[in-house]
Amino acid sequence: MRAVIQREFGSPQVLELAEVQTPTPLPSEVLVRVRAASINPIDAMVRSGAFPLLGEPPFILGWDVSGVVEHVVPGVTRFEVGDEVYGMPFFPRAAGTFAEFVAVPSRQLARKPRNLDHAAAAALPMAGLTAWHSLVDTAHIEAGQRVLIHAGAGGVGHLAIQIAKARGAYVITTASAAKHDFVRELGAHEAIDYRTQDFAAKTRALDVVLDTAGGYGDASIATLKPNGLFVTIVERTDAALKARAEAAGRRFAGITVEPDHVGLEHLAALAEAGSLRPHVQQTVPFEHAAEAHALIESGRTEGKIVLTL
Repeated sequence: MRAVIQREFGSPQVLELAEVQTPTPLPSEVLVRVRAASINPIDAMVRSGAFPLLGEPPFILGWDVSGVVEHVVPGVTRFEVGDEVYGMPFFPRAAGTFAEFVAVPSRQLARKPRNLDHAAAAALPMAGLTAWHSLVDTAHIEAGQRVLIHAGAGGVGHLAIQIAKARGAYVITTASAAKHDFVRELGAHEAIDYRTQDFAAKTRALDVVLDTAGGYGDASIATLKPNGLFVTIVERTDAALKARAEAAGRRFAGITVEPDHVGLEHLAALAEAGSLRPHVQQTVPFEHAAEAHALIESGRTEGKIVLTL
């Protein structure tokens, strides 16, 4: 099969198309023919060597995937050949979804939302599960609560806005002025331009703050009501920040996303109900993965960039 591989750390240009062995699914796994695979910031960080999560190259990047079941190992009962599925297998270990085929444990996949094409479905797993684990599984947000989401136009942020809105929360987000219309269309009640406005001066008595950008910890904690919760996907291991939050009478949670077919099924249900739609800024042919990585590293994307096969 064809796959996008890298043999060394470096710029997007280290990515190359190569012929590799098609994976053989093990017991409990299915073989998926990949139709689309979205790119996340973690992919660029691993590729560059800034976060050598997969060890030394060579390796195949990619976790998000949407595709069609090609083969089912006997004993797997969740799917049949021809089923359309999506997921985020194996994270934080290598999944290798930037390839024509990927072997995946069946319980790390869910059925693709019926109303999403493969590109949109591939944009959902990692970012959507991160938002779901943060806001639902950890923060347990409820109707009427006030939630601040930093970087609401980003991959995680734009889905977090929709999830919070679907659960009845009052949603405030930070975004550049040029993206305010976008985040309001997603459901944000208020948008704060982080470049020209002090969000901490404009928000008080919040129930939950979700920081998807990093660097907003202390100011965010100050906006929370007593016992409010600060959730971060960036500074999750910052023990000093956690201690400062707890000393101020607030709670702290650092989030690492995990494969989760139950969460994927909840996300699919929201998508099929019309309450959640990933925004795909651009699809890029599989052969031009380097171009897609350059787009991710520009820092100017809205939503997601997706490779299509």
